[in-house]
Amino acid sequence: MADKFIIQMRPWFGEEEKRALCEYMDEEGFITEFKRTERFEQMIAEYTGARHCIVVNNGTISLTLAAIATGIQAGDEVLVPNFTMIATPNSVKMFGAVPVFVDVEETTLCMDIELARKAITSKTKAIMLVAANGRYPKAGIAAFEALAVEKGIMLIEDAAQSLGSIYPDGRHIGRAGIIGSFSFSAPKIISTGQGGALITDDDRIASTLRRLKDFGRASGGNDVHNSIGYNFKFTELQACIGIEQMKKLPARVARKKEIWQRYRDGLDNMAEIRLFEHDLRYTVPWFIDALVERRDELQAFLKGHGIGTRVMYPPINKQKAYGVFGNHPVSEHVGREGLWLPSATQLSDQDIERVCAMIRRFYE
Repeated sequence: MADKFIIQMRPWFGEEEKRALCEYMDEEGFITEFKRTERFEQMIAEYTGARHCIVVNNGTISLTLAAIATGIQAGDEVLVPNFTMIATPNSVKMFGAVPVFVDVEETTLCMDIELARKAITSKTKAIMLVAANGRYPKAGIAAFEALAVEKGIMLIEDAAQSLGSIYPDGRHIGRAGIIGSFSFSAPKIISTGQGGALITDDDRIASTLRRLKDFGRASGGNDVHNSIGYNFKFTELQACIGIEQMKKLPARVARKKEIWQRYRDGLDNMAEIRLFEHDLRYTVPWFIDALVERRDELQAFLKGHGIGTRVMYPPINKQKAYGVFGNHPVSEHVGREGLWLPSATQLSDQDIERVCAMIRRFYE
């Protein structure tokens, strides 16, 4: 019997999610967000330690609302890393703000603070700091907080890949900025298919976010509008799934760390492949990311032996969607050699051993 195909990533839903959905449908609810959504928000707030959590329809919109809620307008500049999912710059481009691309640190792939400092102009209104694969900047989050205060700009955290990761000072990633954003799209550590969450300790910002996502209504259930708003609401069906996923999060956090350590052990002392480091006391590896030699050949070889991989994000400034001039050597290097190995939480130890063995076989 042929070995099963090891997909690079897949969501993980079970009987608990199915049961929760069926129970809700038997209640003949309206499906639009209500009590279960509130419960899901409460679980995220408690897990992260945030005062407020507001869930929305996806992680891109969560970043858009974060920017709007902090006063960013069309024409304002927002610093974003040149290595990130394209949703990060798209989120502000959507309403006419200008993403300014900054290269990243070699070891963490988080924004380089010295390059960020040089990129700040009189038009800069915020830094959108991405915690790449659960990692925090080597420069330290306090340095970014201080820079934001010094320059009088906002710090917004794109923590889409970082649920379960914390800073060394004990704060959950996403708590340092005025707003932190998470994603629940299919590949994330927990998923509701699509969905995003915003956390903040600021009561005024939280109130603004709730109005923005609900047409600008003065309060729920009426058609009185004191401000402009939009329809970015969640659904009870997503919340039913999310509640069950949150119950599984601690076990998934532990397993993600085990998976990375097994890859680390299995690929040790290989010159042709370098895993990006994780301090497992603080960070939860979302994907297993690496720089590899002969990437295209390795990908083809692994696929031919039933193993899926995925090329890491190319430098955004050089994508046709943006086409912005700039010299960003780290993100360009990752664009040439970066590869995500199979990273699903469901991976067995035997799956990881098979992947490592095939990688060794290719290079040998």
